[in-house]
Amino acid sequence: MSEIRDNILNCLDASSAPVSGDLLAQQLGVSRTGIWKHIQLLRKSGANIVAHSGQGYTLESEVFSSGLLRKRCTGKRIGNRIVILDETDSTNRDAMAEADQGADEGLVIFAHRQNAGKGRLGRRWHTVADSLACSVLLRPDLPPEQVPQLSLLTAVALHDALAHFSPAIRIKWPNDILHNSAKLAGILTEMRAEPGRVHAVVLGFGINLAAPIDGWPADITQKVTDLQSIAAGKISRLDLAASLLNALDYWYEIYLQQGFAPIHAAWWRAHAASGQHVRVHNGQAYIDGIAAALDDDGALLLETSSGTQRIIAGDLELR
Repeated sequence: MSEIRDNILNCLDASSAPVSGDLLAQQLGVSRTGIWKHIQLLRKSGANIVAHSGQGYTLESEVFSSGLLRKRCTGKRIGNRIVILDETDSTNRDAMAEADQGADEGLVIFAHRQNAGKGRLGRRWHTVADSLACSVLLRPDLPPEQVPQLSLLTAVALHDALAHFSPAIRIKWPNDILHNSAKLAGILTEMRAEPGRVHAVVLGFGINLAAPIDGWPADITQKVTDLQSIAAGKISRLDLAASLLNALDYWYEIYLQQGFAPIHAAWWRAHAASGQHVRVHNGQAYIDGIAAALDDDGALLLETSSGTQRIIAGDLELR
């Protein structure tokens, strides 16, 4: 979206009364005809802008624009630049490409449609019509072995932003967000690094906002859910995105100032299986045990009949 159209939306969003075309033209430094053309383009993109005879324009519907989202972001770092794409292969791929070109920490990329979204272990992530696909670029001063902590941080932030819709929303090791055992959101963290030094980290996450009209994709085998069904009402994409980015910024600031301990404690409190009997498939076999603790690198410590086992990767099942 052009900067002028973003600014038109900002002006209309900020006013409870109609804003005249003359005032918009004066404030934005374009002709009255130019304002009219931009408003027609905004209407074509879905914005419900109503013209009031002799008074001006009002914005009567929510528009998911970078300008309106930036106004709702209150963090120090995350959201200083926001890009919203209609369609892309992968927001993680886009964010990493921006990192390679020198983009600053805090860049956020959303996409309405992803054609090649990825999940953990190389699995496909379906970006259904009503979902939120987002990637955030960070440049932390960390050794590569600590980057998994940022994936846990992202899970804590998503849990915080989503939990007010239902107390039954929980984290499941290693990085899923569930509601009553059904998957609501997933996280994928990727990085550029060399031995001893991280160049860039991309935090990617996808959230199901509403169930697809024609049903969930057939190759999704696990139980899934969506936020609209949980909340029993329509979700404001703009408010939710702002809430997620503000929560990420809040926990990232804590991480930078205080280290991993507060994130570790918050994660364990929000984990669906802390201290409970679970089984984990480690890629070769199922291991039964009690989810006893979370290690600082994100490994799950499982108390089994043969002693404590450290699980680095796998699929956890609640029992």
